[in-house]
Amino acid sequence: MKNFFITIFCAFFLSGNRQYITKKENKPNVIVILIDDAGYADFGFMGSKDLETPNIDKLAKSGVIFTDAHVSATVCAPSRAGLITGKYQQRFGFEANGTGYGDSGEIGLSDDVTTMADVFKNNGYKTMALGKWHLGKDESDHPNQRGFDEFYGFETGSRSYFPIQNPRKGKMLQNNGKRVVFDGYLTDVLGDQSVKYIEDNKENPFFMYLAYNAVHTPMEAKKEDLEKFKDHPRQYLAAMTWSLDQNIGKLQQKLEELGIADNTLIYFLSDNGGAANNDSSGGPLKGWKGNKFEGGHRVPFVVSWPAQIKGGQTFKGLSSSLDIFTTSIAAANIKNDDSLILDGVNLLPFLKGDKTGNPHDKLFWRKLEEAGARIGDYKMIRLKNYGSVLYNLKEDLGETINLEKQDPDQYQLLQKELTNWEAKMKAPLWQEEQDWMQVTHHIHQRLMENKEILYTNPNKMKRVLRGDTNKKQRLKRFNRNN
Repeated sequence: MKNFFITIFCAFFLSGNRQYITKKENKPNVIVILIDDAGYADFGFMGSKDLETPNIDKLAKSGVIFTDAHVSATVCAPSRAGLITGKYQQRFGFEANGTGYGDSGEIGLSDDVTTMADVFKNNGYKTMALGKWHLGKDESDHPNQRGFDEFYGFETGSRSYFPIQNPRKGKMLQNNGKRVVFDGYLTDVLGDQSVKYIEDNKENPFFMYLAYNAVHTPMEAKKEDLEKFKDHPRQYLAAMTWSLDQNIGKLQQKLEELGIADNTLIYFLSDNGGAANNDSSGGPLKGWKGNKFEGGHRVPFVVSWPAQIKGGQTFKGLSSSLDIFTTSIAAANIKNDDSLILDGVNLLPFLKGDKTGNPHDKLFWRKLEEAGARIGDYKMIRLKNYGSVLYNLKEDLGETINLEKQDPDQYQLLQKELTNWEAKMKAPLWQEEQDWMQVTHHIHQRLMENKEILYTNPNKMKRVLRGDTNKKQRLKRFNRNN
Protein backbone atom coordinates (compact mmCIF):
# COMPACT_ATOMS: atom_id res chain seq x y z
CA MET A 1 0.00 0.00 0.00
CA LYS A 2 2.87 2.36 0.86
CA ASN A 3 4.42 1.73 -2.56
CA PHE A 4 1.06 2.42 -4.16
CA PHE A 5 0.80 5.90 -2.59
CA ILE A 6 4.42 6.64 -3.46
CA THR A 7 3.69 5.67 -7.06
CA ILE A 8 0.58 7.89 -7.17
CA PHE A 9 2.48 10.82 -5.62
CA CYS A 10 5.37 10.48 -8.06
CA ALA A 11 3.04 10.25 -11.01
CA PHE A 12 1.19 13.39 -9.83
CA PHE A 13 4.43 15.30 -9.22
CA LEU A 14 5.98 14.32 -12.51
CA SER A 15 2.77 15.14 -14.35
CA GLY A 16 2.74 18.66 -12.92
CA ASN A 17 6.46 19.04 -13.46
CA ARG A 18 6.11 17.83 -17.04
CA GLN A 19 3.54 20.55 -17.67
CA TYR A 20 5.94 23.10 -16.21
CA ILE A 21 8.79 21.85 -18.39
CA THR A 22 6.57 21.85 -21.46
CA LYS A 23 5.57 25.44 -20.82
CA LYS A 24 9.14 26.48 -20.18
CA GLU A 25 10.42 24.82 -23.32
CA ASN A 26 7.43 25.76 -25.47
CA LYS A 27 9.10 27.77 -28.21
CA PRO A 28 7.00 30.51 -29.81
CA ASN A 29 5.86 30.49 -33.39
CA VAL A 30 7.23 33.49 -35.28
CA ILE A 31 5.41 35.28 -38.10
CA VAL A 32 6.76 38.26 -40.02
CA ILE A 33 3.96 39.98 -41.96
CA LEU A 34 5.73 42.22 -44.45
CA ILE A 35 3.56 44.37 -46.68
CA ASP A 36 4.64 46.38 -49.69
CA ASP A 37 4.83 50.17 -50.24
CA ALA A 38 2.35 51.04 -47.49
CA GLY A 39 2.15 54.61 -46.21
CA TYR A 40 3.11 55.44 -42.62
CA ALA A 41 -0.35 56.87 -41.89
CA ASP A 42 -2.52 54.39 -43.82
CA PHE A 43 -3.81 52.26 -40.93
CA GLY A 44 -6.31 52.97 -38.22
CA PHE A 45 -3.73 52.36 -35.50
CA MET A 46 -1.53 55.01 -37.16
CA GLY A 47 -4.32 57.56 -37.32
CA SER A 48 -5.93 56.89 -40.70
CA LYS A 49 -9.55 58.03 -40.82
CA ASP A 50 -10.43 56.86 -44.32
CA LEU A 51 -8.86 53.40 -44.78
CA GLU A 52 -10.56 50.50 -42.99
CA THR A 53 -8.14 48.17 -41.21
CA PRO A 54 -10.04 46.55 -38.28
CA ASN A 55 -8.04 43.31 -38.14
CA ILE A 56 -4.65 44.99 -38.39
CA ASP A 57 -5.79 47.45 -35.72
CA LYS A 58 -6.78 44.50 -33.53
CA LEU A 59 -3.29 43.04 -33.99
CA ALA A 60 -1.76 46.40 -33.05
CA LYS A 61 -3.93 46.61 -29.92
CA SER A 62 -2.76 43.15 -28.84
CA GLY A 63 0.87 44.27 -28.92
CA VAL A 64 3.14 47.28 -29.20
CA ILE A 65 2.91 50.10 -31.74
CA PHE A 66 6.29 51.61 -32.72
CA THR A 67 6.31 55.25 -33.78
CA ASP A 68 10.03 55.61 -34.61
CA ALA A 69 10.73 52.33 -36.44
CA HIS A 70 12.71 52.21 -39.67
CA VAL A 71 13.64 49.78 -42.41
CA SER A 72 17.24 49.52 -43.60
CA ALA A 73 16.50 50.64 -47.17
CA THR A 74 13.94 52.80 -48.93
CA VAL A 75 13.17 50.35 -51.75
CA CYS A 76 11.95 46.77 -51.80
CA ALA A 77 14.86 44.42 -52.50
CA PRO A 78 17.60 45.79 -50.21
CA SER A 79 15.07 46.37 -47.44
CA ARG A 80 14.12 42.69 -47.58
CA ALA A 81 17.77 41.67 -47.69
CA GLY A 82 18.41 43.58 -44.46
CA LEU A 83 15.36 42.17 -42.69
CA ILE A 84 15.94 38.52 -43.61
CA THR A 85 19.65 38.63 -42.66
CA GLY A 86 19.45 40.93 -39.64
CA LYS A 87 22.37 43.00 -40.88
CA TYR A 88 22.94 46.05 -43.01
CA GLN A 89 22.63 44.70 -46.55
CA GLN A 90 25.60 46.87 -47.52
CA ARG A 91 27.78 44.40 -45.62
CA PHE A 92 27.36 42.04 -48.56
CA GLY A 93 26.95 44.58 -51.37
CA PHE A 94 23.15 44.34 -51.75
CA GLU A 95 22.44 48.06 -51.92
CA ALA A 96 20.29 48.83 -54.94
CA ASN A 97 16.86 47.69 -56.03
CA GLY A 98 16.42 44.68 -58.28
CA THR A 99 19.03 41.98 -57.95
CA GLY A 100 21.55 43.19 -60.49
CA TYR A 101 21.31 45.10 -63.77
CA GLY A 102 23.39 45.02 -66.91
CA ASP A 103 26.68 43.14 -66.62
CA SER A 104 26.06 42.21 -62.99
CA GLY A 105 23.43 39.62 -63.87
CA GLU A 106 21.22 38.10 -61.17
CA ILE A 107 23.44 38.39 -58.12
CA GLY A 108 20.82 38.25 -55.37
CA LEU A 109 21.76 37.38 -51.79
CA SER A 110 25.39 36.57 -51.15
CA ASP A 111 25.79 32.79 -51.05
CA ASP A 112 27.56 32.89 -47.70
CA VAL A 113 25.06 35.06 -45.84
CA THR A 114 22.81 33.44 -43.21
CA THR A 115 19.06 34.08 -43.19
CA MET A 116 16.56 33.95 -40.34
CA ALA A 117 15.11 30.85 -41.97
CA ASP A 118 18.52 29.12 -41.88
CA VAL A 119 18.78 29.66 -38.13
CA PHE A 120 15.22 28.63 -37.34
CA LYS A 121 15.42 25.55 -39.54
CA ASN A 122 18.65 24.47 -37.88
CA ASN A 123 16.91 24.76 -34.51
CA GLY A 124 13.90 22.55 -35.18
CA TYR A 125 11.47 25.03 -36.69
CA LYS A 126 9.37 24.44 -39.78
CA THR A 127 10.08 27.35 -42.11
CA MET A 128 7.88 28.81 -44.82
CA ALA A 129 7.96 31.85 -47.11
CA LEU A 130 4.85 33.17 -48.84
CA GLY A 131 4.39 35.94 -51.38
CA LYS A 132 6.98 38.26 -52.84
CA TRP A 133 10.64 37.18 -52.72
CA HIS A 134 12.67 39.73 -54.77
CA LEU A 135 16.02 38.54 -53.41
CA GLY A 136 17.42 36.96 -56.57
CA LYS A 137 16.28 34.55 -59.26
CA ASP A 138 19.31 32.29 -59.63
CA GLU A 139 18.91 28.74 -58.32
CA SER A 140 21.10 29.53 -55.30
CA ASP A 141 18.83 32.46 -54.41
CA HIS A 142 15.61 30.46 -54.35
CA PRO A 143 13.88 30.46 -50.92
CA ASN A 144 14.22 26.67 -50.72
CA GLN A 145 18.00 27.21 -50.87
CA ARG A 146 17.88 29.98 -48.25
CA GLY A 147 16.48 28.04 -45.31
CA PHE A 148 12.80 27.75 -46.21
CA ASP A 149 11.19 24.31 -46.24
CA GLU A 150 8.28 25.74 -48.18
CA PHE A 151 7.94 28.57 -50.67
CA TYR A 152 4.57 29.63 -52.03
CA GLY A 153 4.94 32.86 -53.94
CA PHE A 154 6.76 34.57 -56.80
CA GLU A 155 10.36 35.59 -57.33
CA THR A 156 10.21 39.05 -58.87
CA GLY A 157 9.37 42.49 -57.46
CA SER A 158 5.77 42.79 -58.66
CA ARG A 159 3.09 41.08 -60.71
CA SER A 160 -0.63 41.21 -61.40
CA TYR A 161 -2.99 40.31 -58.57
CA PHE A 162 -5.00 38.27 -61.04
CA PRO A 163 -3.99 35.13 -63.00
CA ILE A 164 -1.49 35.57 -65.83
CA GLN A 165 -2.05 33.24 -68.76
CA ASN A 166 1.58 32.57 -69.65
CA PRO A 167 3.73 34.11 -66.93
CA ARG A 168 7.48 34.19 -67.24
CA LYS A 169 9.34 32.36 -64.48
CA GLY A 170 9.89 35.34 -62.22
CA LYS A 171 6.21 36.34 -62.14
CA MET A 172 4.88 32.79 -61.94
CA LEU A 173 3.10 31.84 -58.73
CA GLN A 174 4.89 28.73 -57.56
CA ASN A 175 5.11 26.18 -54.79
CA ASN A 176 8.71 25.05 -54.31
CA GLY A 177 9.55 25.71 -57.96
CA LYS A 178 6.40 24.21 -59.49
CA ARG A 179 3.89 26.53 -61.09
CA VAL A 180 0.61 27.07 -59.27
CA VAL A 181 -2.37 27.91 -61.47
CA PHE A 182 -4.86 29.89 -59.40
CA ASP A 183 -8.23 31.56 -59.72
CA GLY A 184 -9.29 34.70 -57.94
CA TYR A 185 -7.25 37.44 -56.28
CA LEU A 186 -3.64 36.91 -55.22
CA THR A 187 -3.99 38.53 -51.79
CA ASP A 188 -6.75 36.01 -51.00
CA VAL A 189 -4.68 33.13 -52.37
CA LEU A 190 -1.73 34.02 -50.14
CA GLY A 191 -4.02 34.52 -47.17
CA ASP A 192 -5.63 31.11 -47.64
CA GLN A 193 -2.22 29.47 -47.98
CA SER A 194 -0.98 31.12 -44.78
CA VAL A 195 -3.94 29.61 -42.92
CA LYS A 196 -3.26 26.19 -44.45
CA TYR A 197 0.40 26.26 -43.40
CA ILE A 198 -0.56 27.13 -39.84
CA GLU A 199 -3.09 24.31 -39.73
CA ASP A 200 -0.54 21.84 -41.12
CA ASN A 201 2.17 22.87 -38.64
CA LYS A 202 0.21 23.61 -35.49
CA GLU A 203 1.91 20.86 -33.48
CA ASN A 204 5.46 22.18 -33.89
CA PRO A 205 7.05 25.63 -33.79
CA PHE A 206 7.17 27.38 -37.14
CA PHE A 207 8.67 30.50 -38.69
CA MET A 208 6.53 32.12 -41.37
CA TYR A 209 7.72 34.95 -43.61
CA LEU A 210 4.45 36.25 -45.03
CA ALA A 211 5.38 38.86 -47.65
CA TYR A 212 2.24 40.24 -49.28
CA ASN A 213 2.78 42.26 -52.45
CA ALA A 214 -0.14 44.53 -51.49
CA VAL A 215 -0.29 47.49 -51.78
CA HIS A 216 2.40 47.68 -54.47
CA THR A 217 1.35 48.53 -58.02
CA PRO A 218 -0.36 47.51 -60.25
CA MET A 219 -3.38 49.02 -58.52
CA GLU A 220 -5.81 46.12 -58.89
CA ALA A 221 -8.68 45.06 -56.65
CA LYS A 222 -11.69 42.76 -56.62
CA LYS A 223 -14.93 44.08 -58.10
CA GLU A 224 -16.84 43.73 -54.84
CA ASP A 225 -14.17 45.68 -52.93
CA LEU A 226 -14.11 48.42 -55.57
CA GLU A 227 -17.89 48.62 -55.27
CA LYS A 228 -17.61 48.89 -51.47
CA PHE A 229 -15.29 51.90 -51.88
CA LYS A 230 -16.82 53.34 -55.06
CA ASP A 231 -17.07 56.86 -53.58
CA HIS A 232 -13.68 56.78 -51.87
CA PRO A 233 -11.11 59.34 -53.11
CA ARG A 234 -8.44 56.62 -52.90
CA GLN A 235 -10.69 53.85 -54.20
CA TYR A 236 -8.12 51.30 -55.36
CA LEU A 237 -5.83 51.72 -52.37
CA ALA A 238 -8.80 51.47 -50.00
CA ALA A 239 -10.00 48.28 -51.71
CA MET A 240 -6.55 46.68 -51.77
CA THR A 241 -5.93 47.59 -48.11
CA TRP A 242 -9.33 46.17 -47.12
CA SER A 243 -8.50 42.85 -48.80
CA LEU A 244 -5.12 42.76 -47.10
CA ASP A 245 -6.78 43.39 -43.74
CA GLN A 246 -9.36 40.66 -44.29
CA ASN A 247 -6.66 38.11 -45.00
CA ILE A 248 -4.60 39.08 -41.97
CA GLY A 249 -7.85 38.61 -40.06
CA LYS A 250 -8.07 35.02 -41.38
CA LEU A 251 -4.61 34.37 -40.00
CA GLN A 252 -5.49 35.75 -36.57
CA GLN A 253 -8.70 33.75 -36.44
CA LYS A 254 -6.91 30.49 -37.27
CA LEU A 255 -4.27 31.09 -34.60
CA GLU A 256 -7.03 31.69 -32.05
CA GLU A 257 -9.01 28.63 -33.17
CA LEU A 258 -5.95 26.43 -32.71
CA GLY A 259 -5.14 27.91 -29.30
CA ILE A 260 -1.68 29.10 -30.36
CA ALA A 261 -2.30 32.84 -30.73
CA ASP A 262 -0.85 33.79 -27.34
CA ASN A 263 2.44 32.01 -28.00
CA THR A 264 2.89 33.38 -31.52
CA LEU A 265 5.25 36.31 -31.95
CA ILE A 266 3.98 38.47 -34.84
CA TYR A 267 5.67 41.41 -36.53
CA PHE A 268 3.75 43.67 -38.90
CA LEU A 269 5.52 46.27 -41.04
CA SER A 270 5.96 47.74 -44.51
CA ASP A 271 9.11 47.12 -46.53
CA ASN A 272 9.55 50.87 -47.07
CA GLY A 273 7.48 54.03 -47.17
CA GLY A 274 4.48 54.54 -49.40
CA ALA A 275 5.13 54.91 -53.12
CA ALA A 276 4.58 58.01 -55.22
CA ASN A 277 2.23 56.07 -57.52
CA ASN A 278 -0.16 54.22 -55.21
CA ASP A 279 -2.05 57.03 -53.40
CA SER A 280 -0.43 56.19 -50.06
CA SER A 281 -0.02 58.75 -47.28
CA GLY A 282 2.99 59.39 -45.08
CA GLY A 283 1.00 61.71 -42.84
CA PRO A 284 3.42 64.19 -41.22
CA LEU A 285 6.46 62.69 -42.93
CA LYS A 286 8.33 64.21 -45.86
CA GLY A 287 9.20 62.10 -48.88
CA TRP A 288 8.22 58.59 -49.90
CA LYS A 289 9.64 55.30 -51.14
CA GLY A 290 13.08 55.64 -52.71
CA ASN A 291 14.41 58.65 -50.81
CA LYS A 292 16.14 59.19 -47.50
CA PHE A 293 13.55 61.47 -45.96
CA GLU A 294 11.44 59.98 -43.16
CA GLY A 295 8.63 59.07 -45.54
CA GLY A 296 11.01 56.70 -47.30
CA HIS A 297 12.09 54.55 -44.37
CA ARG A 298 10.02 55.24 -41.24
CA VAL A 299 7.29 52.61 -41.35
CA PRO A 300 4.24 51.37 -39.43
CA PHE A 301 5.56 48.62 -37.15
CA VAL A 302 3.81 46.35 -34.64
CA VAL A 303 5.14 43.59 -32.40
CA SER A 304 2.63 41.26 -30.75
CA TRP A 305 3.32 38.32 -28.41
CA PRO A 306 0.44 38.13 -25.91
CA ALA A 307 2.05 35.43 -23.74
CA GLN A 308 5.09 37.61 -23.07
CA ILE A 309 4.40 41.24 -24.00
CA LYS A 310 1.63 43.39 -22.57
CA GLY A 311 -0.67 44.76 -25.25
CA GLY A 312 -1.94 48.29 -25.71
CA GLN A 313 1.53 49.84 -25.62
CA THR A 314 3.17 52.53 -27.72
CA PHE A 315 6.96 52.51 -28.01
CA LYS A 316 8.81 55.65 -29.09
CA GLY A 317 12.38 54.34 -29.07
CA LEU A 318 14.54 54.36 -32.20
CA SER A 319 14.27 50.90 -33.71
CA SER A 320 14.82 49.03 -36.96
CA SER A 321 13.63 46.12 -39.05
CA LEU A 322 17.13 44.76 -38.43
CA ASP A 323 15.94 44.05 -34.88
CA ILE A 324 13.48 41.37 -36.02
CA PHE A 325 16.17 38.70 -36.47
CA THR A 326 17.89 39.36 -33.13
CA THR A 327 14.61 39.64 -31.21
CA SER A 328 13.17 36.46 -32.74
CA ILE A 329 16.09 34.18 -31.93
CA ALA A 330 16.14 35.60 -28.39
CA ALA A 331 12.43 34.81 -28.06
CA ALA A 332 13.09 31.25 -29.25
CA ASN A 333 16.03 30.94 -26.85
CA ILE A 334 18.40 30.28 -29.74
CA LYS A 335 21.98 31.15 -28.98
CA ASN A 336 23.57 33.49 -31.49
CA ASP A 337 26.50 31.89 -33.28
CA ASP A 338 29.57 34.05 -32.65
CA SER A 339 30.28 34.07 -36.38
CA LEU A 340 26.84 35.55 -37.13
CA ILE A 341 27.21 39.34 -37.34
CA LEU A 342 23.86 40.97 -36.58
CA ASP A 343 23.21 44.71 -36.56
CA GLY A 344 19.85 44.41 -34.84
CA VAL A 345 18.99 44.74 -31.15
CA ASN A 346 16.90 42.42 -28.98
CA LEU A 347 13.72 44.46 -28.43
CA LEU A 348 12.22 42.19 -25.75
CA PRO A 349 13.81 43.88 -22.70
CA PHE A 350 12.46 47.24 -23.93
CA LEU A 351 8.99 45.85 -24.54
CA LYS A 352 8.85 44.05 -21.19
CA GLY A 353 10.01 47.12 -19.26
CA ASP A 354 13.40 45.74 -18.28
CA LYS A 355 15.17 48.46 -20.28
CA THR A 356 14.24 52.02 -21.20
CA GLY A 357 15.39 54.43 -23.86
CA ASN A 358 16.39 53.80 -27.45
CA PRO A 359 17.37 50.36 -28.75
CA HIS A 360 19.63 52.17 -31.25
CA ASP A 361 21.59 55.36 -30.72
CA LYS A 362 22.35 55.57 -34.43
CA LEU A 363 21.09 54.22 -37.77
CA PHE A 364 22.39 54.55 -41.33
CA TRP A 365 21.04 54.32 -44.87
CA ARG A 366 22.68 54.32 -48.27
CA LYS A 367 21.60 53.58 -51.81
CA LEU A 368 24.22 54.46 -54.40
CA GLU A 369 24.27 58.29 -54.63
CA GLU A 370 22.05 58.99 -51.60
CA ALA A 371 22.82 58.34 -47.95
CA GLY A 372 21.45 59.20 -44.53
CA ALA A 373 22.48 59.03 -40.88
CA ARG A 374 20.51 59.34 -37.64
CA ILE A 375 22.02 59.99 -34.22
CA GLY A 376 19.57 60.76 -31.45
CA ASP A 377 17.20 63.45 -32.67
CA TYR A 378 19.48 64.55 -35.51
CA LYS A 379 19.22 63.33 -39.09
CA MET A 380 21.52 64.07 -42.01
CA ILE A 381 20.89 63.38 -45.70
CA ARG A 382 23.74 63.42 -48.21
CA LEU A 383 23.37 63.64 -51.99
CA LYS A 384 26.33 62.99 -54.30
CA ASN A 385 27.44 66.03 -56.32
CA TYR A 386 25.13 68.26 -54.33
CA GLY A 387 25.77 68.31 -50.57
CA SER A 388 24.07 67.49 -47.29
CA VAL A 389 21.28 68.77 -45.06
CA LEU A 390 20.77 68.41 -41.30
CA TYR A 391 17.48 68.23 -39.39
CA ASN A 392 16.36 67.95 -35.77
CA LEU A 393 13.49 65.47 -35.97
CA LYS A 394 12.24 66.22 -32.48
CA GLU A 395 11.65 69.84 -33.45
CA ASP A 396 11.08 69.33 -37.19
CA LEU A 397 9.66 65.93 -38.08
CA GLY A 398 8.73 67.26 -41.52
CA GLU A 399 12.43 67.89 -42.32
CA THR A 400 12.07 71.43 -43.63
CA ILE A 401 14.65 73.42 -41.61
CA ASN A 402 18.25 72.78 -42.62
CA LEU A 403 20.53 73.22 -39.56
CA GLU A 404 23.81 72.63 -41.38
CA LYS A 405 25.12 76.15 -40.70
CA GLN A 406 23.33 76.69 -37.38
CA ASP A 407 24.64 73.52 -35.77
CA PRO A 408 28.03 72.75 -37.38
CA ASP A 409 29.15 70.44 -34.55
CA GLN A 410 26.21 68.08 -35.05
CA TYR A 411 26.66 68.30 -38.80
CA GLN A 412 30.32 67.27 -38.57
CA LEU A 413 29.51 64.48 -36.10
CA LEU A 414 26.96 62.89 -38.43
CA GLN A 415 29.28 63.25 -41.41
CA LYS A 416 32.05 61.51 -39.45
CA GLU A 417 29.78 58.71 -38.19
CA LEU A 418 28.42 58.07 -41.69
CA THR A 419 31.95 57.88 -43.09
CA ASN A 420 33.01 55.48 -40.32
CA TRP A 421 29.99 53.26 -41.00
CA GLU A 422 30.65 53.23 -44.74
CA ALA A 423 34.22 52.08 -44.13
CA LYS A 424 32.80 48.83 -42.71
CA MET A 425 30.50 48.21 -45.68
CA LYS A 426 31.14 46.83 -49.17
CA ALA A 427 30.84 48.84 -52.33
CA PRO A 428 27.51 48.13 -54.09
CA LEU A 429 27.72 45.11 -56.38
CA TRP A 430 25.39 46.66 -58.97
CA GLN A 431 23.81 49.96 -59.93
CA GLU A 432 20.26 50.85 -60.80
CA GLU A 433 19.08 51.86 -64.25
CA GLN A 434 20.49 55.28 -65.16
CA ASP A 435 17.08 56.87 -65.80
CA TRP A 436 15.89 55.92 -62.33
CA MET A 437 19.10 57.18 -60.75
CA GLN A 438 18.54 60.55 -62.43
CA VAL A 439 14.94 60.68 -61.21
CA THR A 440 16.00 59.79 -57.67
CA HIS A 441 18.70 62.47 -57.70
CA HIS A 442 16.15 65.05 -58.87
CA ILE A 443 13.67 64.12 -56.13
CA HIS A 444 16.30 64.33 -53.39
CA GLN A 445 17.62 67.66 -54.55
CA ARG A 446 14.16 69.23 -54.81
CA LEU A 447 13.13 67.89 -51.40
CA MET A 448 16.36 69.17 -49.85
CA GLU A 449 15.52 72.58 -51.28
CA ASN A 450 11.85 72.35 -50.18
CA LYS A 451 10.77 72.70 -53.80
CA GLU A 452 8.04 71.03 -55.83
CA ILE A 453 8.95 67.71 -57.46
CA LEU A 454 8.76 67.94 -61.24
CA TYR A 455 8.76 64.22 -61.99
CA THR A 456 8.79 60.88 -60.17
CA ASN A 457 9.50 58.42 -62.99
CA PRO A 458 11.68 58.29 -66.13
CA ASN A 459 8.81 58.80 -68.60
CA LYS A 460 7.64 61.95 -66.85
CA MET A 461 11.26 63.15 -66.64
CA LYS A 462 11.64 62.87 -70.41
CA ARG A 463 8.37 64.68 -71.03
CA VAL A 464 9.31 67.50 -68.67
CA LEU A 465 12.74 67.92 -70.23
CA ARG A 466 11.32 67.81 -73.76
CA GLY A 467 8.89 70.55 -72.88
CA ASP A 468 11.51 72.97 -71.62
CA THR A 469 11.85 76.03 -73.90
CA ASN A 470 15.58 76.04 -73.32
CA LYS A 471 16.01 72.29 -73.56
CA LYS A 472 19.72 72.12 -74.33
CA GLN A 473 20.72 74.35 -71.43
CA ARG A 474 18.48 72.48 -69.03
CA LEU A 475 19.82 69.09 -70.12
CA LYS A 476 23.37 70.38 -69.73
CA ARG A 477 22.57 71.70 -66.25
CA PHE A 478 20.77 68.46 -65.33
CA ASN A 479 23.67 66.26 -66.49
CA ARG A 480 26.15 68.43 -64.62
CA ASN A 481 24.20 68.04 -61.39
CA ASN A 482 23.94 64.29 -61.86
